[in-house]
Formats: sequence, C-alpha cells, structure tokens
Amino acid sequence: MKLELIFSLILSFSAGIYCLERPRGVSIEKAAFYQGSTTFRCLSDGKSIPLEHVNDDYCDCADGSDEPGTSACSNGLFYCENKSIKGSYIMSSRVNDGICDCCDGSDEYDGTISCENLCEKMLAEIRAQQEALREKQEAGYKVKLEYIQTGRRTKDEKLSQLTELSKEKDLLDKEKDILKAAKEEAEAPEKVAKDKHEQAWEAVKAERKKRQETEAASLAFLDLDVNQDGRVDFPEIIRHPEFDIDSDGTVSEEEAREYLEEREEVDLETFTEKIWPNVKEIYKPYGSIQEETKEEKKDEAPAPPEVPEEADPEIPLDDIKEGTTDEKDEKTEEYDDDDDDTEEDDDEEDVEEKNDNKDVIDKKSDLEQVAEEDRMPDYDDETKRLMAIADEARQKYDEADKKVKDIDNEINNIKKYLDLDLGPEEEFSVLKGQCFEYTDREYTYKFCPYEKTSQKPKGGGIETNLGVWGHWHGPEGDKYDSMKYENGQSCWNGPNRSCHVKIHCGSENALTGASEPSRCEYQFEFTTPARCSQPQDTHPHEEL
Repeated sequence: MKLELIFSLILSFSAGIYCLERPRGVSIEKAAFYQGSTTFRCLSDGKSIPLEHVNDDYCDCADGSDEPGTSACSNGLFYCENKSIKGSYIMSSRVNDGICDCCDGSDEYDGTISCENLCEKMLAEIRAQQEALREKQEAGYKVKLEYIQTGRRTKDEKLSQLTELSKEKDLLDKEKDILKAAKEEAEAPEKVAKDKHEQAWEAVKAERKKRQETEAASLAFLDLDVNQDGRVDFPEIIRHPEFDIDSDGTVSEEEAREYLEEREEVDLETFTEKIWPNVKEIYKPYGSIQEETKEEKKDEAPAPPEVPEEADPEIPLDDIKEGTTDEKDEKTEEYDDDDDDTEEDDDEEDVEEKNDNKDVIDKKSDLEQVAEEDRMPDYDDETKRLMAIADEARQKYDEADKKVKDIDNEINNIKKYLDLDLGPEEEFSVLKGQCFEYTDREYTYKFCPYEKTSQKPKGGGIETNLGVWGHWHGPEGDKYDSMKYENGQSCWNGPNRSCHVKIHCGSENALTGASEPSRCEYQFEFTTPARCSQPQDTHPHEEL
C-alpha cells in the first residue's frame, strides 16, 4: 500500500509539471511549445532556457518568444483571447502601456487602468454588418434569379429567331437568284438596243464634229491665204504673232516653217489634214489681232497737254487777262461744241451697252443651241419598251436583294449577341443595351456594358472614349469579378486609354465610383444584382 501511494504521488507530481497552465499572451495553437517540459526552446533558433524564465520580464530569446505576455521584448507578439469574437496578435511592446488594444482588455493586466470588455459590442456590430450584407446578398440574389430567367429566355428567343431567319434567308436567296436571272435576261436586249442607238448618235456627233473642224480649217485657211492663191506659205504665217514660239516679239522664218512642218506652202486639203490640228488651239483670225492691237492702244493713257514756258511778249497783258470779244465768242462756241460732244458720247455709250447686251443674249442663244445639238435624241418606242421591262426586272431584283441584306444584318446581330459571354447563367444579359452614369466634381462618367466607357466634362464639352468592350478581366476562378475596356482615345504623348470596371454585388444596377489610379488607366466601380451569390449561412455562429 505504501508503494502504491508513493507511486501515485509521483505520477500526480509529474502530471502537474507537464500540465502547467498556458502562459499569458500565448495562443492555443502555440501552447504546446510552452508546456510538457521544464525548459523552453526559443522558437527561432532553439536556444534553451529554464521554463520559469518565460514571462519573467527579461528578454532571453532573440525573437522575443520567451516574453509573449510582457513588454520586455520589442519584437515579441502578445495574443489577445478576445473571447466571443476571434483572437488576434499585437506587438508585445503594447502590453501594459496604458492603452487598451485587445477588445477584452487582456493586454492591460497590471491594474494601472481598467479596460472595458468591448468584445460583445464588437460582436454585435459585426453581426449587424453581416446581417446587412446577408440581406443585401439575399435581395440581390432574388433579382439575380429573375435576371437568369430573363437571360435564358432571351437566349432561347434569339436561337429560335436565328433558326427562323436562316430558313427565311434560304428562300429569299433562291428567289433572288431567280429574279437575278430574269433581270439579266431582260437587260440583254435592252443593252443591245441602247448600244445601237448610242453608237448611231456617236457617229452623228463624230460626223458633225468633223464637218465643224473642216469648216473652221477652211475659214482659217482663207484668213491666212492673204494673196488668195489657194495656198498658205511661210511669209503669210509670219503675219500672225500668235505663232511666235520663243516670244521674242516676231515670228521668224524658222518658226513659220516649223508650223508648216518644213513645207514651203500647203494647199487647203493638206492644211486641213496636217496643219490645222496642230495650230487650231493658238490660231487667231487676223482681224481679231488688229482689234486687240487697237484696244491696247486705246487703253494707253493720253499724253498731258504741253504748257508754254512763257507768255508771248507781243500779246498785251490785258488781253491775256480778259481776252478779246472774238476770243470769248470762240470759247463760248467751243463750250457749246463740248456739250454736243458729251451728248454724242452718251448716245454712243448707250448704243455700245445695248450692243453688249445683244452680244450676251446672242452668245447665250448660241450656247443653248449647242447644248441642244449635243443632247442625244430620245430612244425609239421599241427601245423604251425594252427599257421598261428591264427597269421592272431590276426593281424586283433590288427589292429581293434588300430583303436578303436586311435579314443578313439581323442574323449577324443575333450571332454577335450569342457570342457574348453574358455570365455562366446569362445573368448579365439585362445589362446589354443599357448605360449608367456617375458624376464627380469634374466629370460625368458613362458605362455602357459590352460597348464602351467614357468621360465628359461636367460643364459640357467633348466626350472622351476611355475604352471599348474587351473581355472579362477577373482573377482565375472568378473572371466575372471585373471587365476590361481597351483601345480608347489616345492620351497626349501616352498610350491609348483603358478602363477596368470592378463588378460588385448590389441591390440595383449603378455606377458608384470612378478614378484614375494611373495615367490613362481608369477604374469604375459598378454594383449589380447579377454579381450577388446565394447567402451560405443565414444563422452565424455565436463565436466569430
């Protein structure tokens, strides 16, 4: 019995040694390092110290792990229990510094101050925040379910439309091919008839032009043939200054011969065929050259009258001042004659003006006559009938072609929609076609999902493109966390603008913020029910 009692006492003593209470400032996870032995090993380098040196307010370990519950080691860590919430670490230097750092006040245990236990209050706040978040997620998730139904229904409708439009397009393509063949069949005889008519008209115009050229050449030949011997030679060419090649004021014999193509003289036929085509652009009738010369002389300013240097000494001074009676009469008659001349000049100006007006009217009539002559005659009745048949065939084909193009556009728009990533359950489809705005102190920002992002000065001005739809840009495993909009308007001396749109859960669709974290790179904050997920736990645990 004595041996059993002694053995029992030994076991109890040993258990007391190995089951010492966890030191202050040590978490449950690290409690094993401070129990089960009479020594303690520093956590960083394994240095061994007596267990009683732990929390003795003297720093023995380089990492401060021997003083978790005192402020002896500046690099040590104190564990706040924070019961009811969640434990946390603070620097050991803040232990007993007169400031309550742990919500349960366990860091201020020396009695200097009394710390209120705020853990329950914090727990209540956390629970309220969690409840608000849960309610927001729950409300948003309900809307998201509606979005999903709408998105799936829209996708099904698009697929159904695509099938129907594809069938309709096949029928229209066949109809278009038939109408195209009918159009080409109707256009063939129309083209033959129109070409025949137009070729005949071109022949008429060519003949008229040839006749006009021959007449013009004949008139020029008659003008150049001064001696009327039926030939034009180089002395007759020399009379016309427009043939002055080097513009030295005279037409040399060499220049004249050059225009005659080194011939001594030419007859009317040779002139019309060989010479006239080369000179008709510069030739001027000799009479018009003379008129131009007269006009140039007429435009020259007349020389001022000569003033006598001194009076005639034989004429009395009084006669010079007053003049004789005969001279006065002569001057009076001279004035009368001047008046008559003025009236005659006015009459001449009126006649000239009337003549000028008549010339304008005559020229206008001539132009109208030329335009009328150049107008192609109307098609004959048979050609008109063929044209009417072809026009009707073209109209029917054009209508069919327009229907095919319209249906192609519809099909392409549906395919573009179906190619968009609208979320794993089509929940983001409701955002397509909408735009949202956010205004700060300077700008109004616009976000059009799947299209573009932009900004505009608040006081008005030009809208700046911040980027067009690129792709989903969230991290791996959660790509619907954000969108990327790229290739916006280029910055001055910088890259093209781009915009990163962060998507958050919210009870409504709203653009809630905009910033420019780095030059030419923008970030929008956007909330939408489509981003909400189903709340996982409606009854949180008591301890957080």
